[in-house]
Amino acid sequence: MKVLPINPTENASPEALLEFLGQCSAVAREKGHAQLISISITVDALDPLAVLESIYEPNHPHFYAEHPSHGTAITGAEVALELKTDGPDRFAQLQHFADETWANTIGAGSVAAPFGGPHIFVAAAFADAAEPGEPFPALTAFVPHWQVARASDSTTAVANFVVDGDSDLAAVAARVLRAHQRFSRFGVSEAPPRTPTTSPSRFTQNESEDYRQSVRAGLAKITSNEFNKIVLARAIDLEADSPLHPLEALNGLRERFPDCFSFSVANGQGDSFIGASPERLVRVSQNVLEADVLAGTIQRGRGAAEDAARGTELRASEKDQHEHKLVLESMVRCLSQLGLKPEYPDSPGLRKLANLQHLYTPVRAEMTAEVGLLDALTVLHPTPAVGGSPRDAAVTSIRDLEGFPRGLYAGALGWMNARGGGEFMVGIRSALVNGTSARAYAGAGIVAGSDPDKEFAETDLKFRALLEGLRSGL
Repeated sequence: MKVLPINPTENASPEALLEFLGQCSAVAREKGHAQLISISITVDALDPLAVLESIYEPNHPHFYAEHPSHGTAITGAEVALELKTDGPDRFAQLQHFADETWANTIGAGSVAAPFGGPHIFVAAAFADAAEPGEPFPALTAFVPHWQVARASDSTTAVANFVVDGDSDLAAVAARVLRAHQRFSRFGVSEAPPRTPTTSPSRFTQNESEDYRQSVRAGLAKITSNEFNKIVLARAIDLEADSPLHPLEALNGLRERFPDCFSFSVANGQGDSFIGASPERLVRVSQNVLEADVLAGTIQRGRGAAEDAARGTELRASEKDQHEHKLVLESMVRCLSQLGLKPEYPDSPGLRKLANLQHLYTPVRAEMTAEVGLLDALTVLHPTPAVGGSPRDAAVTSIRDLEGFPRGLYAGALGWMNARGGGEFMVGIRSALVNGTSARAYAGAGIVAGSDPDKEFAETDLKFRALLEGLRSGL
């Protein structure tokens, strides 16, 4: 990315902007390739979700991710550049898209600020090929026209536009100025009036015995040594009396689950995939890779003593420790194959959420010059925490045993920047929303010794928390 020494807040006149765009157009003509123009400014403190909700349009794609307890949030909407693809080489295609984008980007303003400069937002489905009729392809990546992000007390707004040698620069300048005015009034504008929404009133779901039968079938395959672990999910279909507003529901999720990644991905055709995931897939920042191993689950206790006892029970569970070990060993093996040297504690700790606690192991590795974020994503996704082990054998069986396409459920959702950094979460504890309909997902890891009734109860706990969070925002 080429950065021009221009301060857009000090040179915000239409004349200065036209001069800047003229320089960019000249670069496009010289290189024979359209240029992505990215203008970053620091602004007064904003809530990115409030920004997104205030201008929400169902026909505009958007991406949103927040970790409230970390003090970070990022959102972007409308498409400046886009990639939609599927197939086993989807992450290689994403790498090519990113390389070409960054090689043809001109940045200006506060590009060194937290979340400054353009970002590519990514939604990769669980499977590498989408089934007919699914609302999202196997991989969607886009650079938004506008982006707002918060890191602690710092808020950065970014406007992205494409310019080539023949662009109408006056029209582009007008769009940039409108975006700047939009950012400047976010803090004082009132939220648009909305038709009151209602909680889902009718429920249809797979019969309880269907899921237990799937678990038994998975256990039979484990007994026959087809794989050591498989993750099997349930889907609940919900219907409301009036259209559901996904961002209002998301606000309820982030308030209920501040220690999770709240997220929303919209395709611009009315479909939104929202949720609150406890699991980071991979993060790269300043040449350090971080990943979560989250496997093994038990309910929180009603009081401190019961909660501590449940945590002790989880730590002592051979079944949960075995499940956790399979995920950790797979992650370490995958990262080691890239030439990295993963570091992690000798034994898992506990990650306590609002309603559940999990066995948790943080994994860290120093990056090398030969390995990038997408290299790690390619070998890690999907992890045994959402697929199984060995991965290929387990994933092959999931579709037949579950009976429905996962789509973005258990997919990889995140962002990447021009500095090689980025962060992806696992799309679990989630729901697909469109109009008055929603489909919620929850799964459990199946290993030797799993009890179908207990696995069903675990998915019920996850559903209960998700549905309560959704309702609190409706």
